[in-house]
Amino acid sequence: MKHVVKRDQEGQIGIFKIAATYIGTVVGAGFASGQEVLQFFSSYGLNGVWGIALAVVLFFFFGYTILLLGKKLNADSHVQVVRFSNGKIFGTIIDLIITFFLFGVLSAMIAGTGAIVAEQFGISPFFGTLLMTILPLLTVMSGITGVINSISYIVPILLLSVLSICIYSIVINPLTVDEIELAREQDGATPFWIVSGINYASYNLVMAVSVLGPLGTKGKDRRSLFLGALFGALGLGIGILAIYYSVLTNIEEAVTVEIPMVTIAGNIGRIIQIIFSVVLIAEVYTTAVGGLYGFVSRTDDFTGEKYRKMIIIGTSIGAFLLAQIGFSKMVKIMFPLVGYGGFLLFIGLIYVWLFKRDELRE
Repeated sequence: MKHVVKRDQEGQIGIFKIAATYIGTVVGAGFASGQEVLQFFSSYGLNGVWGIALAVVLFFFFGYTILLLGKKLNADSHVQVVRFSNGKIFGTIIDLIITFFLFGVLSAMIAGTGAIVAEQFGISPFFGTLLMTILPLLTVMSGITGVINSISYIVPILLLSVLSICIYSIVINPLTVDEIELAREQDGATPFWIVSGINYASYNLVMAVSVLGPLGTKGKDRRSLFLGALFGALGLGIGILAIYYSVLTNIEEAVTVEIPMVTIAGNIGRIIQIIFSVVLIAEVYTTAVGGLYGFVSRTDDFTGEKYRKMIIIGTSIGAFLLAQIGFSKMVKIMFPLVGYGGFLLFIGLIYVWLFKRDELRE
């Protein structure tokens, strides 16, 4: 992978692609389905807005830091970043957490696609899982440029579809006091909205560091990385806020289904529901690509590029088999646990700004 990074290092990647790749790496089955937002933000009523704001600030600060470290270290995987920021011992622990999560996320996205096609189209989940195994495999075979392009093209469609459903909810179904109270009666992913905001940003950045690190090497300068991280964080915030409001105004239905946003889209019409289901699958694809790319990039340090294609194929097959456990079971247990483990990454990145700040300068 190193030859790909060096070839494209002449500032080819602009602010938009940095931001879009950042957004696309974070979104996926949990985000766009509305289930993550329901558990982490909507279940706290109006306080969920503060949780979202906190998460956006963390997305910007830590995302920018990871991009800078990626550029400084000429990173081709997450390992250079976490070893620099957290040292050998804690860096190794975080490396293991990230590597485990990357494979787990790939498996979860494959399982999520199976659930979507079965629920919305009446097709056997086997075909959905097979599709989401093959597409990321082919994309990652093309290298980091293929990953960036595939993700950045899909992100605008994602934000447009989510915002459209949100606008519909605002016009047709304004928020009521009863809905806010019902939302607050639900059990959230964590005990308090502050913890949810931190945890949400944490596990998503554990996922994103595998792509943001190598992405930083392709940025033109600090300004591009800064604005890319800023617009990426704001884009994520807008998307989360739109889903938060849509779920909150349909809270009675949302708490009874596994994919709230598809159900909300169905309130507009069956055609809209089908279209959003297809968009949701595309969003799942962006996260699956990020997971596979990050996991395989990590194995390059042990196997070298000679066996890269074999590793990509073997990893995809393994994730396909693990996906048979089921989407909801994997996400419910895995995401919050990885979020708490990701706090170590946050501590290391803060340490860089406090004690290694001079080394971030170009």
